[in-house]
Amino acid sequence: MKIIFYIAVVTALAGCASSDPVLPTQANIDVNKYTGTWYEQARLPNSFQRDCASDVQADYTLQPGNTIKVLNQCKQKDGSVKTAQAEGRLAVQSTAPDFSKLQVRFAPRWMSWLPMVWGDYWIMKIHGDYKYSLVGTPNRQFLWVLSREKQADQRVVNELLAYAANHGFAVQDVTRTLQ
Repeated sequence: MKIIFYIAVVTALAGCASSDPVLPTQANIDVNKYTGTWYEQARLPNSFQRDCASDVQADYTLQPGNTIKVLNQCKQKDGSVKTAQAEGRLAVQSTAPDFSKLQVRFAPRWMSWLPMVWGDYWIMKIHGDYKYSLVGTPNRQFLWVLSREKQADQRVVNELLAYAANHGFAVQDVTRTLQ
């Protein structure tokens, strides 16, 4: 009976292991420079932004305890504005905070103890003194190119997408965001 239990535990743990290559992140993120408003320029399609047609933006505000208040909004196909509020936290707790690896929760606060309500938000690359940001997830399923201005330099956006492609993202599936 014990052997069956141990086999089940080992099998479950093996299922948790990731076969994805390590995703590089930007070193030395200055969270004070990162907070503020970002405009989405491109993204890999995802279910939670399915109805976003244009004007996608995110506002980040640093909170006590190294948490980040997130307010996302977009214009939907019918012209209405959709908003979503979230909380961001450090993915790894340590004495020297690494703000390049965050987790974000859109679920209610009372559910925050559940690991599955937290999604990865890894800052892969910063370009032009915090004018552009490339954000992805280690499993390569989610990707965003963000800029400080609504109208971005498409050369920079393409450069960031090429960087993402070199790190295993399916950038051929990316949709460009109307701003």
